[in-house]
Amino acid sequence: MKKTLVFMSVALSACSIPDSTTVEVMDRLATTTQNEFYVSNKAPLQPQQFIKLPVGSIEPEGWLLKQLELQKDGLNGHLGEISAWLQKGDNAWLTNGGQWGWEEVPYWLRGYSNLSYIMKDEAMLKETKFWIEGILKSQRADGNFGPVHQNDGKQDFWPNMIVLWIVQSYYEYSGDQRIIDFMSNYCNYLLTVPDEDFLYSYWENSRGGDNLWSVVWLYNRTGDKKLLALAEKLHKNTADWTKSTELPNWHNVNIAQCFREPATYFLFNKDSAMLEASYNVQSLIRRAFGQVPGGMFGADENARTGFFDPRQGTETCGFVEQMASDEIMLLITGDPYWAENCEDVAFNSYPASMMPDYKSLRYITCPNHVISDSKNHHPGIDNRGPFLAMNPFSSRCCQHNHGFGWPYYTEHLVLATPDNGIAAVLYNACHAKIKVGDGTEITLHEQTNYPFEETVRFSIETPEAVTFPLYLRIPSWCKNASVLVNGKPVNAGLSAGKYIRINREWNANDEVILNIPMDYSVRNWQVNKNSVSVNYGPLTLSLKIDEDYKKLDSRATAIGDSRWQEGADAEAWPTYEIYPGSNWNYALLTNSPITLLRKDWPEDGNPFTFDKVPMEFKAKGRLVPGWKVDEYGLCGVLPYENAKKSDTVDDITLIPMGAARLRITSFPTSEK
Repeated sequence: MKKTLVFMSVALSACSIPDSTTVEVMDRLATTTQNEFYVSNKAPLQPQQFIKLPVGSIEPEGWLLKQLELQKDGLNGHLGEISAWLQKGDNAWLTNGGQWGWEEVPYWLRGYSNLSYIMKDEAMLKETKFWIEGILKSQRADGNFGPVHQNDGKQDFWPNMIVLWIVQSYYEYSGDQRIIDFMSNYCNYLLTVPDEDFLYSYWENSRGGDNLWSVVWLYNRTGDKKLLALAEKLHKNTADWTKSTELPNWHNVNIAQCFREPATYFLFNKDSAMLEASYNVQSLIRRAFGQVPGGMFGADENARTGFFDPRQGTETCGFVEQMASDEIMLLITGDPYWAENCEDVAFNSYPASMMPDYKSLRYITCPNHVISDSKNHHPGIDNRGPFLAMNPFSSRCCQHNHGFGWPYYTEHLVLATPDNGIAAVLYNACHAKIKVGDGTEITLHEQTNYPFEETVRFSIETPEAVTFPLYLRIPSWCKNASVLVNGKPVNAGLSAGKYIRINREWNANDEVILNIPMDYSVRNWQVNKNSVSVNYGPLTLSLKIDEDYKKLDSRATAIGDSRWQEGADAEAWPTYEIYPGSNWNYALLTNSPITLLRKDWPEDGNPFTFDKVPMEFKAKGRLVPGWKVDEYGLCGVLPYENAKKSDTVDDITLIPMGAARLRITSFPTSEK
């Protein structure tokens, strides 16, 4: 993993083309100026590399819009109608002493509310406002708010941390000043809590970094110096994620969510060791348990010694928390690595954790995942329960928390820069309204089917000529990127893994075309028996396994603590088990070429499905007869390299990993 802790602009090459456009290729952005139009870090905080636009500034298009539409019509959009934890009667977020919804309401509302702002759906906006008003009314005279959930007589502040993120987004969307007062009063209250009673229990102690990020947000809008003291208090009382060889705990979601805490604290104390600590956790967990494709690591509940085969998985909560961490780390550091890791999870791991209609999801999804049923697979899977089936009622955390993945991703497609410019860093089709240069509001229109195509087109809509820089990320996997400005090639010596800065006077209908040719690459996972995975650009490829779906009653297959509202229609929200309908135990022939077959773009706009994915890859493989489902009912661990293989060479098909709900992604190999 690349680790670069440079925060100055590093111009690697520059050129001018006839219309006085200036082009530079650089490692990082300069932070000697501060954006004049968007809130960014105030002194004494370390300047940030990128600045997130207010919620609602970016309107998605293409396949991303389709995912959000499916989410709106699926579980996240309708969970308030079926989950007992979200019922309004006797809800702890609406009624003093209510019993329902301690962390589930905030988990769900974080994704639901941001989805409503992006989709501008009136019914969803109304529902969001209802819950926001209930939360604001729950604040007490001392500044505390929400349910008083206690452990050993001490309040657990974990769900309040999620709520702070929710109301931050609401403020960005609405400008409601009550949010600033609400958060300020609460932060003042936190300063009065004795250290021995603060962040006392497991979840809040691990996740204090979420509260710290909210302190950054609030300080940048108020400049209240008391918040600097609160930052110190939070860091001191949060679990220590800075040790070089051990972690406070090995819970998969905690790691994905909490590793960024030292980097957030770096904004306050400016000690590069804090920033390096966050890089270390990301690297440590992947060295030990992440020798697998898909951007994640094997920790199906907790990472365990000896359980690092690609048949181990990660919670759906872990996917979305990792994406959020990648986005925050990108804002803090500017390191393109974080954009690429976010894409790795978003394109390859996250989509297959849900049914194509987004009406159910599974708790655990693995790189090598050949059965998705309702059985208990412990101890092969750490936790006991039906955690591999697609169930809308089971697994309360992921059931409620999965919905913020795509909305937050959408909000980070286009970012503001310290020099009043634009950065397109996560590529996807969208319209982004943004103030640039002298304050002129323009629209950047991005058109692409990336990562299923190699071209990204940008057009500028502006009421008048305006000068500003446009930054584009050159992916590290791309060897021959090229850029055209109004049809003229930019000859700037583009370098993989860096940024190109195009500064010029832009006019209406100006166009920039970024070409990022994709090619095959093979990753060798030495600690996992020298297995390999195949990438095509940012996409990882999996064996295409026929998927046989079995529809079940969700109430009969859900884990014991599942609860749903009276009258919820289980027939409308079924569970699905998925079984392999074809051989899956193949070794990949590494000396045989892989060829791409492009298919029509799916009519429904969703490329992450087994039968409609627009790219298939033809390869060769040999069956490994001894590689079978094991005694735990899971895909067996990878066979050793010398395992007996069939004499017959078979044609096999690979598809993008995110479209394969059953898949082999780490392959044993055969040379002939």
